[in-house]
Amino acid sequence: MREFTNPPMASAPLVGGLADVVFDHALEDPLHIAFGRKTDDVWRDVTSAEFRDQVMSLAKGLLAQGVRFGDRVAIMCRTRYEWTLFDYALWTVGAQVVPVYPTSSAEQVFWMLHDAQVSAAMVEHEDHAMTIGSVIDRLPQLRRLWQLDADAVDELNRAGQDVDDEVVNRHRRAVTPDSIATIIYTSGTTGRPKGCLISHANFMFEAETVIRRWEPVFHSRRGDEATTLLFLPLAHVFGRMVQVAAVRGRVKLGHQPSLNAAALIPDLAAFRPSFILAVPYIFEKVFNAARRKAEKDGKTGPFDKAVECAVRYADAMEAKAFGTGPGPSAALRMQHSLFEKLVYAKVRDAMGGRVRHAMSGGSGMDRRLGLFFSGAGVEIYEGYGLTESTAAATANPPERTRYGTVGQAIPGTTVYIAEDGEVWLNGGNVFQGYLNDPKATDATLHEGWLATGDLGALDEDGYLTITGRKKEILVTSGGKSVSPGQLEERVRDHPLVAQCIVVGNDRPYIAALVTLDGEAVEHWLNMRRKPPMSPTDLVRDPDLETEVRRAVVAANTLVSQAESIRTFRILAHQFSEEHGLLTPSLKLKRKAIETAYSAEVEALYRA
Repeated sequence: MREFTNPPMASAPLVGGLADVVFDHALEDPLHIAFGRKTDDVWRDVTSAEFRDQVMSLAKGLLAQGVRFGDRVAIMCRTRYEWTLFDYALWTVGAQVVPVYPTSSAEQVFWMLHDAQVSAAMVEHEDHAMTIGSVIDRLPQLRRLWQLDADAVDELNRAGQDVDDEVVNRHRRAVTPDSIATIIYTSGTTGRPKGCLISHANFMFEAETVIRRWEPVFHSRRGDEATTLLFLPLAHVFGRMVQVAAVRGRVKLGHQPSLNAAALIPDLAAFRPSFILAVPYIFEKVFNAARRKAEKDGKTGPFDKAVECAVRYADAMEAKAFGTGPGPSAALRMQHSLFEKLVYAKVRDAMGGRVRHAMSGGSGMDRRLGLFFSGAGVEIYEGYGLTESTAAATANPPERTRYGTVGQAIPGTTVYIAEDGEVWLNGGNVFQGYLNDPKATDATLHEGWLATGDLGALDEDGYLTITGRKKEILVTSGGKSVSPGQLEERVRDHPLVAQCIVVGNDRPYIAALVTLDGEAVEHWLNMRRKPPMSPTDLVRDPDLETEVRRAVVAANTLVSQAESIRTFRILAHQFSEEHGLLTPSLKLKRKAIETAYSAEVEALYRA
């Protein structure tokens, strides 16, 4: 199949903007619990009416301090309630929000604020203020800087006390669907980040489509309250879409600023979301932590049997859904029931205990991992999208998930596979173009079609599988084309492996650089009664090398001999965003890594 279109469920909005639902919901159901807000380590409820009043007060303060309709205002902050508050206050007055990753360097911050001609910025704390301060002499258009942890919200509330409600409402009514809501800068695996112009209509189409199609999975069981804990960065389009959809869909929303397991797991237990939206990394962490605990408790054998049972059970259920099998056998159902209390319930408890459904995006998820979670009672609906498509363009439908794919086009969207295998998208979620870059816009948008740069294939039912990136295809000196993605993902399936990058462009064969997961390695050393080792000694340990070699051998079963990884090197330290080797969304910056580790790459090809 070359093209798949899904009929629309949500019509294009004719009037209004994103902030209108805040005021509509407060009128319709003022006591509805819209948010859970954590203050002083206690979760407190925020009603629709309270949120509306806070948005109105902050909007007045923004107007009083000079923010005007169409102004661009930056937010540099972790995932916190206040980000959502500022987002909606800025949208209420018709401003355009420019999100900035809190880990961005001074030069990255300068480029985004300069390119977008930002006139004001909200930062979380003093470090962020100093980052902007280091380049402020080159930003003459920047007039205001508010610091969240220095009582910025109270300052703005006081400043707007004399502004009339009607002044704010006039600004809100002037916002139209085609008004720009936000300018999100792409992570930039190569070159300078580009500012994606995303309209209010783009977000409204995306959110309404997700709500109408996937609303049943927002609940852990029929009739219960829909709640989700947002821990994705709000500077990323996926996190932003979750925020917008939760507000529009009346889903109780909580915020967690850290992806660190030590901080995240207690808040999952306290907030108890009914569903979550995450990247595969989170699900991998949950699985690996569960397996490490089983190994520590001397229950590796039963755990692995439970995993195999879950995978076989979910595989049989998938076959039944597609009419290619009868479903799990009686013996398999009995075995599955046995492992429910012993293993599966404990895995769900790590996510708060109520989660029965989840959505995954940002990067590809291994089919076997998806099957395991399904068999363990958590259905994960994998999807695919870009900043340029306002997050999800495809997703697995609730009733027929095909694991290992990123699903079908979401309602109102078309997926087309071009002659060279590139994935093209069309729909109401496709962005408006790149800020100040007509050349890049013309190269990406073709009469409404978004050329994604990703390679993919559609099966007979319209399910999309992403096979690689056009610009990431490696060509060996022997002329063999290799897509590195599937090899890297399979190597990363090993619990000891944190990252893997495949190299081999214009080289005689394919090789790989591998980094290690610190927690997993520490556990591995303890279980084998090995003493702690320095990173330098660790990468030379023959037993560890054997473990990584197993991961490489497993990856090589996916490809021909000419495409296989012939040799590899274990690195002492992980690739990090701080060293410019990862994007803020944790994607590998291939050119930067190959440059930084040029000596190690050269060593892979010495005779």
